[in-house]
Amino acid sequence: MTRITCTLSGFNPRRVLGSGTALDTARLRYLLGEYLKADPRNVHAYVMGEHGDSEFVPWSQALLATKPILELCGETGDSQCRQRFQDIEEEVRTAAYKIIEAKNATYYGIGMALTRITKAILGDEHSVLTVSAMLRGEYGQRDVFVGVPCIINQNGIQRVLPLSLTEEETESWGDPVIPEGEL
Repeated sequence: MTRITCTLSGFNPRRVLGSGTALDTARLRYLLGEYLKADPRNVHAYVMGEHGDSEFVPWSQALLATKPILELCGETGDSQCRQRFQDIEEEVRTAAYKIIEAKNATYYGIGMALTRITKAILGDEHSVLTVSAMLRGEYGQRDVFVGVPCIINQNGIQRVLPLSLTEEETESWGDPVIPEGEL
């Protein structure tokens, strides 16, 4: 949808953005905060990629304050820590299915995510949010819209914020399908 909007509007791609994985990222931070017994506002972790089944969490970049989350597993002696992180990632990925099953819709969560994105734009916040942005070589991808951390301000996407992904995380992108004749 973001790609179609960009194409039809003729706007600069940095002024066209989608909700991307902003809602998924909020859910991830909430669940990690609950597990780590920490305020989710101090959890810095992102859900990236396409919203849904192919999204992924780059765990190498996840932090509690400035401490890498994966390092916490070794310090706490919790042998199930990494498995719990994987369970949380799966819970985030499948949350929409469970909500639709229970309520027949997911509009409240996405409404909150869109409110947050709008607030960042109207308030010229320069906040980092995982929105759907056109990639221009970041993460080895080009001319595809996907959920990535971006700095958002009054002009839309100030810039995509590339993270240093591991080789395994980089492979999580897969090969994007770009319809013939687009952009």
